[in-house]
Amino acid sequence: MSDLSPEYHYNVIGRAIREIDAAGPGLTLDALAQRMGMSPAHFQRVFSAWVGVSPKRYQQYLALDHAKSLLATRHTTLAAADGAGLSGSGRLHDLFLTWEAMTPGDFARAGEGLTIRHGWFDSPFGRAIVTGTERGICGIGFASETGEDAALDDMLSRWPKAQFVHDPALLRPWVLQAFGARPGQNADTPLFLIGAPFQIKVWEALLRIPSGHVTTYSDIATVIGHPKAVRAVGTAVGRNPISLLIPCHRAVRKSGALGGYHWGLPVKRAILAHESARADAANTAM
Repeated sequence: MSDLSPEYHYNVIGRAIREIDAAGPGLTLDALAQRMGMSPAHFQRVFSAWVGVSPKRYQQYLALDHAKSLLATRHTTLAAADGAGLSGSGRLHDLFLTWEAMTPGDFARAGEGLTIRHGWFDSPFGRAIVTGTERGICGIGFASETGEDAALDDMLSRWPKAQFVHDPALLRPWVLQAFGARPGQNADTPLFLIGAPFQIKVWEALLRIPSGHVTTYSDIATVIGHPKAVRAVGTAVGRNPISLLIPCHRAVRKSGALGGYHWGLPVKRAILAHESARADAANTAM
């Protein structure tokens, strides 16, 4: 694979993000570039082009109190975001998302009669298990904290009566779009939501949170018309099957604490840092 290809670059950036997160603020540019097998100048150019800021600046976004800063400066009340819907800054990596949901009756049958394709892919946040039907992506999970076997079992167990087929070829175009290996291509990325009606209402609310912003579980409960159901909302957020594209990582506690994340808090921190860096870079360029 050419070192000029998008796939090569996002694999490098994924490794670099994990190195930065593991090493903390003491990791120098020279040491990081050496680990990536690149010169410092070349690595800085590649990283800045993909993440939007320098590796040093990105380290600041990974600070543990970053979520509190986001809550103070980029707290989105979803009622106010309703008008924007999925447009403008709500896009993820300049993608358009289209989605449809399984009917409640189909959901109750636990995927019976449904054929779900699955495959493993590299992402900027570690190895990812992706599932989908002909109608769109229905699941994304990350294995860097849980391990691949556990992540695969977790994802496939969500629809116990479905037929599963290993078929990464069907999913690959959508996956490359979702993980940013085809930047600037604004083709629709279809999602197929498989969940109970209450869960889908919560996931729809998550889709309204703009990239680089956060909201709280209580805000979500309010906007879906169940202000006292904060705990149930938290459970639905945690059961979101399509990580990253349905941005459950943008939901935090009122205190600014990250709360939980099904695939591990280091993954949540890395995604929030990545989106914040891109949002700041875009605002600076305006």
